[in-house]
Amino acid sequence: MKIGIVGLGLIGGTIAKALNTKHNISAYDISNESLSYALKNQIIHKAYTNLHLFLQENEVIYLCLYPNSLINFIFENKVFIPKNSVIIEISGIKQHIISSVEQLGELEFEMVYSHPVAGREKSGVWFSDKDIFSKGNYVITPTKNNNETTLKLAEKLAKEMGFNNISYVSPKEHDDIIAYTSQLTHVLSISLVNALSTNLDTSRFIGDSYRDLTRISMINDTLWSELFLYNRDALLEQINHFRVQLDHIQHALLMNDKENLMNLMQSSTQIRQSIEEGKTHDR
Repeated sequence: MKIGIVGLGLIGGTIAKALNTKHNISAYDISNESLSYALKNQIIHKAYTNLHLFLQENEVIYLCLYPNSLINFIFENKVFIPKNSVIIEISGIKQHIISSVEQLGELEFEMVYSHPVAGREKSGVWFSDKDIFSKGNYVITPTKNNNETTLKLAEKLAKEMGFNNISYVSPKEHDDIIAYTSQLTHVLSISLVNALSTNLDTSRFIGDSYRDLTRISMINDTLWSELFLYNRDALLEQINHFRVQLDHIQHALLMNDKENLMNLMQSSTQIRQSIEEGKTHDR
């Protein structure tokens, strides 16, 4: 199958690496450096500088773009995308993307909205690694415009990439969950690093806990500011939930209440264990 990738960054490059032994992979990117690197290292089979030709010659196209760029790409190129093409976008938010694309009117091609729940703090095709996807989670958010055959194709390709857990959820459910599991964790990491007192010499005291919690504070600010703002309501709700829990700990400390502290710790342990076991936790 001829598969094209628009946006040859970390995720685009990783998709190419994960599929290039089974499919003919090509890419289009505004960075000639990224395309040259991918060709030289046999990540892709062909590089395109002519976008219209690229669109005509690929059956499936992955859009690996930031939200604003993705919407603009569809708006500017929808008339050039062949009727039988399948366009798979992989952004970290769904409701804003879907509503924006639907406002563009009826499309001749089919859009599949999906999310490989994977990544690293570094960006660029140079850091692509198919192990990022190994045994990971891949989410598909069907819309009324999708047919079953196309969704199954997206699922099949996700499995070929190495994902072993494919979920189908609504766009709202996706955004609500990702606000907690991904966006809130980035908020906490950013806040923890920015809370550093200038008079504290931390360099000699960094261990695994700080290292693990702050790794994702080294963040792509252009991408993540878009993700935060376009999922603002869901993220604000999760921040409020977190603030309540932080207040519980603060109150226990003020009251010198060891029993309450232990209860909070036991609760987090039980919830985390239930997540590992694949159980759903309801508050």
